[in-house]
Amino acid sequence: MADAVPMAERDSYDWAYSMVDSSRVSTFVISILLIVYGSFRSLNLEQENKEKSKEKEKEAYTNGTAQPGSPSAPEQEQNVQTIDSCQAMFLPIGASISLLIMFLFFDSLQMVFAVCTAILATVAFAFLLLPMCQYLCRPFVHNQKMSFGCCGRFTPPEIMAFCLSFLLVCIWVLTGHWLLMDALGMGLCVAFIALVRLPSLKVSTLLLVGLLVYDVFWVFFSSYIFNTNVMVKVATRPAENPVGVLAKKLHLTGLVRDAPKLSLPGKLVFPSMQNSGHFSMLGLGDIVMPGLLLCFVLRYDAYRKTQFVIDSGLPPPATYYNRITYFHCSLLGYFLGLLTATVSSEVFKAAQPALLYLVPFTLLPLFTMAYLKGDLRRMWFEPFEATKPPKYVDV
Repeated sequence: MADAVPMAERDSYDWAYSMVDSSRVSTFVISILLIVYGSFRSLNLEQENKEKSKEKEKEAYTNGTAQPGSPSAPEQEQNVQTIDSCQAMFLPIGASISLLIMFLFFDSLQMVFAVCTAILATVAFAFLLLPMCQYLCRPFVHNQKMSFGCCGRFTPPEIMAFCLSFLLVCIWVLTGHWLLMDALGMGLCVAFIALVRLPSLKVSTLLLVGLLVYDVFWVFFSSYIFNTNVMVKVATRPAENPVGVLAKKLHLTGLVRDAPKLSLPGKLVFPSMQNSGHFSMLGLGDIVMPGLLLCFVLRYDAYRKTQFVIDSGLPPPATYYNRITYFHCSLLGYFLGLLTATVSSEVFKAAQPALLYLVPFTLLPLFTMAYLKGDLRRMWFEPFEATKPPKYVDV
């Protein structure tokens, strides 16, 4: 009986030690950094679009070719996709169908999945590298676009970013290293958060609640239908290497033997430095979908600040209450939700649907704060529609 207390203490120490494991810490830090960077990248793109739109309008008025109500060219060039209510409701259904196809037909379609993933990862990682390439190329080249026929016209930094990204994907295909897979997954996260917009809190709620149900069903209840956890099975299933398949057809036995199987970049994997063979895994959807909400509230914070300056002509009051923005509130909620999901996985010793914790911890504080500040109705319907003062005021 004397040994029971030290054993219990040792178990509690082991549980606490696993929470600060390097793989856990990496999951927290990288996921938050990706959301913050992707959100600010989206905000910068929006500001660049507005500046280009103003320049185009000035040129049009100068040349006498301005047409009221015509869409601005810069917004079309950036290829930003806005999700509406219908798309938000049907996206979880489409994700379920895609997951089911990958589960049932993975063996016959794994080459298609590997090639499509490699193409998407190349474009997304090039988007991630673009600011660095623009900074490196700025002293030497101008941003004049070069024509590549039917492929389009691109600036030298864009070409440089694509070449570096293509090289990285080639190295990943040849080696299958987890670090390169994580890099490509990070590119996919940033590109999706920066280039996809949620227009209102209503659409955000529809999307996140639908994906919460999707995540819970495929993690907790799919085993009752398919006798296995479909989500975990698809996420951890490696695909055949395209190089190995090609070498096999050409009877190049050396390449067939050396080509590793590829773990597709639909997740981030962080090995532990303390425990050999132990790793933490986080799906890209658990970063991207809450990241879209945080990107929305960051854009709303910036818009609200700008409107206050326009309406009053004064800077926003520097009170402590106003310093706590919606973005800070949602980011803290995301951290607490991720922490709760991690604790739950340690307690139950099983994979947990992270959105089950991330969605309530991000949405509920946001709803509460918006209600207290009186912005809830506006954020729910038309948050970015400017309110014009009445032309005539009764006195």
